[in-house]
Amino acid sequence: MASTIPGTVAGGRSVPPEAGSADVRSGPSPAVRGILIAAGVVAAIVVLVFGIKFLLYASTHETTDDAAIDADVVQVTSKISERVNHIYVDTNDAVKKGQVLVTLDDESERDAYNQASAALQAQQAQARAAQENVQLTRATQTAQNQQNSGSIAQYQAGISNADEQAQSADQQIAVAAAGVDSANAQLKATQDAVPGALQNLKKTSADLERTQALVSSGDEPRAQLDAARALYEGARSQYTAAQANVGAAQAALAEAQRKLAAQRYATLGSQSLVGVQQGQLVNAQGHLAESAAPERVAAQEAQAQAAEAQVNSLRAELATAATNLGYTRIVSSINGYVGQKNVETGQTVAPGESLLTLVPASHVYITANYKETQIGHMRVGQEVDISVDAYKGVDFVGHVEDLSPASQNTFSLVPAQNATGNFVKVTQRLPVRILFDRVEHGNLNDYALRPGMSVETSVKVK
Repeated sequence: MASTIPGTVAGGRSVPPEAGSADVRSGPSPAVRGILIAAGVVAAIVVLVFGIKFLLYASTHETTDDAAIDADVVQVTSKISERVNHIYVDTNDAVKKGQVLVTLDDESERDAYNQASAALQAQQAQARAAQENVQLTRATQTAQNQQNSGSIAQYQAGISNADEQAQSADQQIAVAAAGVDSANAQLKATQDAVPGALQNLKKTSADLERTQALVSSGDEPRAQLDAARALYEGARSQYTAAQANVGAAQAALAEAQRKLAAQRYATLGSQSLVGVQQGQLVNAQGHLAESAAPERVAAQEAQAQAAEAQVNSLRAELATAATNLGYTRIVSSINGYVGQKNVETGQTVAPGESLLTLVPASHVYITANYKETQIGHMRVGQEVDISVDAYKGVDFVGHVEDLSPASQNTFSLVPAQNATGNFVKVTQRLPVRILFDRVEHGNLNDYALRPGMSVETSVKVK
């Protein structure tokens, strides 16, 4: 059956409504309509106010929700290969800067340190001895130089004295030669006197014999015999004296010749003494040249320098051993938390192997990936409104610390090759680092801002 709508009849012809019946299509009363209109106006005003505010904010801010809290996470590694003795922290533990996190077995490193220390001490003693040898060599050289210089002066004086003695000896030779000549002359004179004395002796002897004969015969008086005998005795005495003078002259000549020979020998001795003194002088000069040679001190200084260089080398080895010994105590470099523990006691770790991951307790920042179309007016230092998903309704404020020098795609393993002709333009994102400055109500330190938290940032660019 066809339904009949009030106010109509079959065929669609309208009929007036019956008197007293209610009109179901009649609108709200004027009062209701007034309320609705007022409510619509208020709603429109509210929408207009907030819309204008939103538009003004949107026109001066660049916003993105592709952002998260980030931090410079520290990977704690070992610098040496050793066995883990003890682990003092666990995952999520808070750590302080300088706190010991892990200790490694240090027996080998301690032995190496003790050995390097002993070697350094021994070499230092040798270096001190070498330095003292330098001083001793200098003092010895000075003393030897003085001694050799004195010897040279002594030998020079000896040469001068010997030369004077040689000259005096030469003069004495002349004197001795003159004495020989004089003795020869005296000998000749005495020898020349002997024949005369002999002839006189013979004459007086003949006279004496003749006088004796005449006295015996009575031809001459006795007195003549005494006179002749006296003359004979005198002549004999003269002859004996002449012979004695010859012997004395011969002895004097022999003595003069001995003196001449002795003087010549002395002269030769003086001359040879000059040669000896000259040889000793040359020898002393050689000793002085040897003792004064700078190479002696230079050689000792070179040995001292080599010993000191060895000391420095061993000191470096000791420092290396001390450093390796220090590597057995792994300490925290920051204040933060243990994010991940990758090591167990008894495990042998290798250099560069990650043992722990430390998350800083402070100095976190935001890495916001803005589209390249949003950063045209961004500058370092601009204020940033920050909303952290973990803290709804809390308004954080920060500033732009720096802008990335390139897009994320630039640093990817397979960057886009835009020069191949197959480039499809895609809006790139550039990381922007943002630092927290404050929170609108409260203390920033009261909020645990952890790396990885999602945030929304709005940079005030105008």
